[in-house]
Amino acid sequence: MEVQLVHLEWYLIQGAKMNHKNFIWVSFQKEGIHKYPAALTEPELKEVEFLGYPHRHMFHFRVEIDVFHNDRDIEFILLKRELEGLYNDGTLELDHKSCEMMADDLSEYIYDTYPGRNFQITVSEDGENGAICTYPVKDSNVIVGEIH
Repeated sequence: MEVQLVHLEWYLIQGAKMNHKNFIWVSFQKEGIHKYPAALTEPELKEVEFLGYPHRHMFHFRVEIDVFHNDRDIEFILLKRELEGLYNDGTLELDHKSCEMMADDLSEYIYDTYPGRNFQITVSEDGENGAICTYPVKDSNVIVGEIH
């Protein structure tokens, strides 16, 4: 009986290994100035009308992305440098954009550069308040997993 339990446990562990998903994550920060124009005109935003004027934040980005094996499918140091470089080259502008809009802009680059992967982008203002945006695989031939 003990041998059968050991074999059952081994099969359960192997099954769990086959069904799990791996993600890597990188984070970086970018200083930016943005504004929320509606804060100057919408009565319900009167209390935060100061947001309608250009103001500075340190925007914090965190990107989590599918990897298909556990040996540096995507090297996270290189990914971090690559994503930071998008901002150094002026690829993504902050302007009047919300955290969600900034995540959507970055998602287009990730979809184009890393197709067939689920990913999630978190953007926050000063590490205090922000948005978590989840992007499923666009390729219909790839099974969509869950991001945690």
